[in-house]
Amino acid sequence: MTALVETLGLTVRLGGATILDRVDFGIERGEIVTVVGPNGSGKSTLLRALLGGVRPAAGQVRRAPGVRLGYVPQRLVLDPTLPMTVARFLTLSRRVSRAERAAALEKAGVPDAGGQQMSALSGGQFQRVLLARAILDDPDLLILDEATAGLDQPGAAAFYRRIEEVRAETGCAVLMVSHDLHVVMSASDRVVCLNGHVCCEGAPEVVAEAPVYRALFGEGTQGALALYRHSHDHRHDRAGSEARIREAG
Repeated sequence: MTALVETLGLTVRLGGATILDRVDFGIERGEIVTVVGPNGSGKSTLLRALLGGVRPAAGQVRRAPGVRLGYVPQRLVLDPTLPMTVARFLTLSRRVSRAERAAALEKAGVPDAGGQQMSALSGGQFQRVLLARAILDDPDLLILDEATAGLDQPGAAAFYRRIEEVRAETGCAVLMVSHDLHVVMSASDRVVCLNGHVCCEGAPEVVAEAPVYRALFGEGTQGALALYRHSHDHRHDRAGSEARIREAG
């Protein structure tokens, strides 16, 4: 199957420092893939490269022809004194019909939020409105960068369940960066452990047992997969029985 987006030998340098070193990565239609790694491991830089916001020092980023991307940022700061309804917020980048707006809010799980002020939303509601904005254009790939930052664990779990429902309803692929290991590991078809390079990748259960993963995150992740376990309709063979271990050269 052709990847929606992929990197081949991607190397990114910022301020003279190598942030990503020869990263090979790809995501196919329908997958939910999570990138995990310690602070400074290059997770957000990888997303920025996929979105076209970072110029590679070496290697390349390839996108399937006509692929549509949706993006949910880690945070978005709005002036709390600025009067702006959710409906108005969703139309800032382009004209959106009432039906399109209602459909996006429904998919994001906040169907009645259109008339609310952005400043009055809870953290979870705010992130779901950002999700609604991202799915307005019916993306082939939905990219989320720490989208549950600031939410408590039940709120994060609910948000990830909604993401799975969006995937099921639309068939889009989902690429997430997250620190919510106890939730997101088992909300994924495939996990990529990044630390400047790809340390290991594979099915969540296998990556959680990989020595490289445990060296980065410790033994405390044992049992993390039990919190939010389910079966996936789109489990891919490439995420199957063995994690691929790749050390930096």
